[in-house]
Amino acid sequence: MNFLAHAWLAHPGSDEFLYGNLIADGVKGQDLTAWSPAVASGIRHHRRVDAWVDRHPSVLKAKQRAPKAQRRYAGIALDIVWDHFLARQQAGEQQHQLIERCYHLLRVWPAPQRLSTMMPLLVEHDWLRRYADFDFTCRAVAGVGKRLTGPNRLAELVPWLYEDYPCLEVDFTALWEECRDTLTSGGGAAESEGLSTSRIKP
Repeated sequence: MNFLAHAWLAHPGSDEFLYGNLIADGVKGQDLTAWSPAVASGIRHHRRVDAWVDRHPSVLKAKQRAPKAQRRYAGIALDIVWDHFLARQQAGEQQHQLIERCYHLLRVWPAPQRLSTMMPLLVEHDWLRRYADFDFTCRAVAGVGKRLTGPNRLAELVPWLYEDYPCLEVDFTALWEECRDTLTSGGGAAESEGLSTSRIKP
């Protein structure tokens, strides 16, 4: 769910590589042959980032501070909260251009079925900029919780997110510095595949 972070880490690459990073949460399985090489490379990069972030000491430490009853859902909430700090700290012309580039791609190329409802809303309501508002971010966390079965454990985490905000900001700063230096990618050879919409999926 941390679309902005994935966009920053993929921004040196082609539009297809960036698009793959944006829609990866909506793609199931390891077989990516239905996608162009550049999009598939973006999907794989997104997954590498997710696995790396999940193991980072700052993330593990933050999860341990979460209320025990909701701790298993804390990773979902933290992904969205990281985008809040990024939206706020990186605000400026470069981020504005990156967000516009993401929105353009998501308008031109349809999202996978699992994200087909969310992505138009993300673009129409300018989520990537609005994440800078922590109240909006927390509403987004609770909104994701509505899509899960059972009680809305993500909504139950919101009071903790407010309470733990200073510590979460420290965690993010350490996480992002290392993540940016380690995982920013242009997609390698795959980005030379070109930008034709016919190459997104055969």
